Amino acid sequence: MTNPKKIVFATNNLHKLEEIRDIIGGKFEILSLKEIGCNEDIPETADTLEGNAEIKARYIKEHYGYDCFADDTGLEVETLGGEPGVKSARYAGENHDSQANMELLLKNMHGKENRNARFRTVIALIMGDEITLMDGIVEGVITCERAGDSGFGYDPIFRPLESELTFAQMSSEDKNKISHRGRATAKLIDKLENI
Repeated sequence: MTNPKKIVFATNNLHKLEEIRDIIGGKFEILSLKEIGCNEDIPETADTLEGNAEIKARYIKEHYGYDCFADDTGLEVETLGGEPGVKSARYAGENHDSQANMELLLKNMHGKENRNARFRTVIALIMGDEITLMDGIVEGVITCERAGDSGFGYDPIFRPLESELTFAQMSSEDKNKISHRGRATAKLIDKLENI
């Protein structure tokens, strides 16, 4: 049996790393930034998910030489004009506080009838000199209160249209089948398998 291909996932988010490794299984060996000795906090200065994913992937390729992929994810709420969007992780401030982010979102949604939202993940893949962008989207609604204790980020207040459960009430296996990251990662796997 041949060893799986190695590729770097440009993230310091252990939840994302675990989720991607679960989705991809043993098809590829996914290396973390820590495993390649990258301890920098790569700045995400773009005003789009695509831009941020590409910045992170290019940083690793240019500074460490690895083929890699990076993602950026946003929760886009219809009645808030697409907010928090690209600022989802820092919605309530720069310290990436998921609880504060959820509290602020629920406060901003108070009294709003339209609770439609979508999660969108964009992955930028760099193999050699080629960069490929792919995305995954899941439509849903923002619930009025938190439910469940699995997952991370906004999972306790996001219910996909395909389910009566929030992402935080689902097993990771069930979530990965329908999630934005699962859908984007399926495109990533397809691309990697055909290289």
